[in-house]
Amino acid sequence: MSKTPSENRRDPSSVEIEQERNWVKRAQAGSIEAFEHLANIYYQAIFNMIYYRTHSRMDAEDISQDVFLKAYQGLHRLKDEKRFKGWLFRIALNRTHDFHRRKKFLHLFRSLSDDDVHESVDAQGVALPDPLDALIRKRFREESERYLSRLSKMEKNVFMLRFFDQLRISDIAMALDKRESTVKTHLYRALSKFKHDRTFRDFLKGDQR
Repeated sequence: MSKTPSENRRDPSSVEIEQERNWVKRAQAGSIEAFEHLANIYYQAIFNMIYYRTHSRMDAEDISQDVFLKAYQGLHRLKDEKRFKGWLFRIALNRTHDFHRRKKFLHLFRSLSDDDVHESVDAQGVALPDPLDALIRKRFREESERYLSRLSKMEKNVFMLRFFDQLRISDIAMALDKRESTVKTHLYRALSKFKHDRTFRDFLKGDQR
């Protein structure tokens, strides 16, 4: 069962932060090996973040590759090496938003039957052999979307980056280009709505009644 937002998460140590900063500096100096090391560290987190928002493994893989290509091309513009993670997630958010804009545009020129075909292909890409597991995942998606629909756009972004993608407040602020105080305010509002959503909280605790 999925973890609840109240569970603790380990923040990176000062040593880990300094090590990452050195890898970023080396990558900015032209080391492909250093950038590949950073990509290996963050690929799964970036993929997961995009997959949450596209529900398509194929699209998530394509967008993830594009994210790291854009990051490699623009790494010289990053002024503070310690903000690499938040900067990388900002690129991922932008590329995901671009994907959805393109998808909406293409839908204007597709028939309904064409949409059904594409949805079927995506579903097959992530289908699970266990019917019970598939049912639980489907229910989790439905409950998550119902809860997230109650949030403002900023509350939703902050909540998902914090608890789905497990980013720190400072990284979220960098990803969204907002002040940390603004992020905390919207996170507080989202959590207040979460606390009052009895159905969603019961589902996360495992109460399937």
